[in-house]
Amino acid sequence: MNNKIKVIFLGTPKIALKSLEYLINSDKMDVCGVVTQPDKPAGRGYKMSVSPIKECAIANNLPVFQPKSIRKDLEVQEQLKKLEPDFFVTFAFGQILSQEVLDIPKYATINLHASLLPKYRGANPLQRAIIDGEKQTGICTMITELGLDCGDVCLKEPIEISDDLNCMQLFDIVSEKSPEMIEKTLIGLVEHSITPQKQSEEGVCMANKLTKEECEINWDNPASCIHNLVRGIYKCPSAHFIFNGKLIKVMETKVLNGTGEAGKFINANKDGVEVACGNGSLLLIKVKPEGKGEMLARDWYNGVKNVIKGN
Repeated sequence: MNNKIKVIFLGTPKIALKSLEYLINSDKMDVCGVVTQPDKPAGRGYKMSVSPIKECAIANNLPVFQPKSIRKDLEVQEQLKKLEPDFFVTFAFGQILSQEVLDIPKYATINLHASLLPKYRGANPLQRAIIDGEKQTGICTMITELGLDCGDVCLKEPIEISDDLNCMQLFDIVSEKSPEMIEKTLIGLVEHSITPQKQSEEGVCMANKLTKEECEINWDNPASCIHNLVRGIYKCPSAHFIFNGKLIKVMETKVLNGTGEAGKFINANKDGVEVACGNGSLLLIKVKPEGKGEMLARDWYNGVKNVIKGN
């Protein structure tokens, strides 16, 4: 391969950052533009926040495009056409593409998806895999089509999920493994050493966006399921329960074999606070009470145990 592959990168959150940096620094790639979500207000002061992808693009003097909807923004589409890319690479971009957009690159639009397709198509594949108690997930590159994550798969790599791995740790693993796979996919497609494979119609399942209701702990569920929920939405947005009118986020847990009325505190010691569940019990190790920082559950318990005993 004599010429560099011209790429326009479409992404937004931190999980995609290492892939963009890798492509920029590759001697086989020419990143000629970046598309990311518009800046938005964030934090208590509602200061305008830019995406990590935009920050990286600016630092590397790359043109940045921020359409509210790329499929509706004909001006941005025309500007992207002028860059004459070989590929679009999408990774957690956050917008749906139209056929007009998909037709812009010379070869194809390649998406990095964080599951082993056809399992967990959709917006939250990593979180859903952990919540469902999966022991394995993975990453794959695919040819983007109009349907939801249904395109032909180029490459796959499995990732093991340990019993205590949380979604943030899994994000980091995916972030580390994705860059080389993306580059290998682009080169393989140009050199015809990779033949994309159609996805199986068997085993399709969706990774729909999480609802607020799902994030509230139901103590009638088995302890293992609640533990998976805590891991699966760790800090994004975190599993929680309501105590004395306050929201208590649960940050770290361990499954135990205690018994008792579901939702009741049945033990507290130096290791944490044990709560009975529908099957087994859950040791709360770290929590984040409403309006306070993250703390050891035993310290939180010591501050509220008089309220508990009063009930």
